[in-house]
Amino acid sequence: MSALPAATPELAASFHVTVQPSGRTFSVNDGEAILAAAIRQGIGLPYGCKDGACGSCKCKKIGGTVTQGPHQLKALSLDEAANGFILTCCGMAHSDVVIESRQVTDESAFPVKRMPARVASLVKASHDVMLLRLQLPAADVFKYHAGQYVEVLLRDGGRRAYSMANAPYLQAENPGLELHLRHMPGGKFTDHVFGAMKEKEIARIEGPFGSFYLREDSTKPMVFLASGTGFAPIKAMLEHMQFKASTRPAVLYWGGRRPADLYMNDWVLERLAAMPNLRYVPVISDALPEDAWTGRNGFVHKAVLEDIANLSDHQVYACGAPIVVDSAQAAYIAAGLPADEFFADSFITEKDKAQATVA
Repeated sequence: MSALPAATPELAASFHVTVQPSGRTFSVNDGEAILAAAIRQGIGLPYGCKDGACGSCKCKKIGGTVTQGPHQLKALSLDEAANGFILTCCGMAHSDVVIESRQVTDESAFPVKRMPARVASLVKASHDVMLLRLQLPAADVFKYHAGQYVEVLLRDGGRRAYSMANAPYLQAENPGLELHLRHMPGGKFTDHVFGAMKEKEIARIEGPFGSFYLREDSTKPMVFLASGTGFAPIKAMLEHMQFKASTRPAVLYWGGRRPADLYMNDWVLERLAAMPNLRYVPVISDALPEDAWTGRNGFVHKAVLEDIANLSDHQVYACGAPIVVDSAQAAYIAAGLPADEFFADSFITEKDKAQATVA
């Protein structure tokens, strides 16, 4: 009896996504998140956490069928979903789709690379913040925008995201990344960084990711808002501005519970001498008597509104804990800031990701 012919494997369905108003298109495979397909093809859609927790990738679906994966209601509410909004990070197409996204630019998307990185140094900046310097392969130039992040690939398949704290221009002479890590007790990666990690250890990283970076085509005054290690990508932005000799007015509001949380305060003060258009307002929320703190007190996002009541002609770049970023966004838009002039990166922890989700 002759053998039966081998079965021909079915090809996975593929759909087209069109982005308005740019008109750009890209393909997405069945079962693939729209954002993952965009990143794979170098399409610069906005996004942050990639985990359905921050809402940065939210956009309006104009046409087509999209099913939404698990996500947090604060990222996409039931009302927003009913009105046609989707999260591209966990939305999967089941037909050709048309979406509306406020930013899709060719130059915003550098190729995502996966590469080894050697631990060059570990420096404690405070009791719970480590400055981790990673040396990159000299032959493999790593391009990114100041403000973007990389993911450290863990042996068990997990990933941890950290913003680059050094400006891209520094890669030309000294390929490497500076990361600011806050110790999360019990954290799979930060326990290792603050414990057994040694110089010359090899890590694997992938990136760049994220749409948090300077919009250099604007001349509007900028407000930088940082809480804790949310200062890291803003440090890279300030370095980039100094390198470019930017004359745009900018003010940095950096908040912490106690003065030691502003772990690179001296670095910022040095920048003020070199950048005459930069102002700096450190804000502390829970100073103790022994801190002898004489500066601003309270919540850092509120300090901005105490100084700038009308934000209608500003741009805001906010980074740090989700509660700070979310509170700032709501308050600043109420104070006149155009919604599309608020750029943010929420530092979503594994604990945050584990919060209640809706399928």
